[in-house]
Amino acid sequence: MKPRDKVPARGDEEASLFRDEVQDVEPLPVVDKVIHSRKLPRPTINRVLRDEASILDSSFPDHNLPEMETGDEGSFLRSGVSRQTMRRLRRGYWKINARLDLHGFTRDEAQQELGEFFNTCQDRGFRCVQVIHGKGLNSKNHEPILKTMVGNWLAQHNYVLAFCQANPADGGSGAALVLLKTATSNRKK
Repeated sequence: MKPRDKVPARGDEEASLFRDEVQDVEPLPVVDKVIHSRKLPRPTINRVLRDEASILDSSFPDHNLPEMETGDEGSFLRSGVSRQTMRRLRRGYWKINARLDLHGFTRDEAQQELGEFFNTCQDRGFRCVQVIHGKGLNSKNHEPILKTMVGNWLAQHNYVLAFCQANPADGGSGAALVLLKTATSNRKK
């Protein structure tokens, strides 16, 4: 017999003692089973919505931007929306319903993703979302290209009521919290 095949006598004795001790044990009945819900798959956008998103994306000129809130290029409040709404958004009044991470996307890909994301959010009735654009630390010249573009696109998008820089715990200057119109207010127009 090889040395590794030898089992110490003490091990056999302990195993035997253990079996003797647990021989009368009965399994507990299964009462409260936890059934985990499936993760929702990423929605597939049908061709009409994709075409609409494409048209919407191409209608985002980089000029004629709505006025941003004074002194804070990282925020926007649509005309007619109260300043209290912005304060609430900054303080986390609304739960973040969905997140879109644009790290690694090109400008065009990010624009397309953002349009599709907002359509999906509207379909699901989401009110507050987070768009993660990054700080630009890994880009050429270490300048935040997507951050600036995302701010412009958000300000031009019809679904957006307001946006501001995320709190440090939620990404800080690398992300934006976005308050969307409700689906019912979009149908009225």
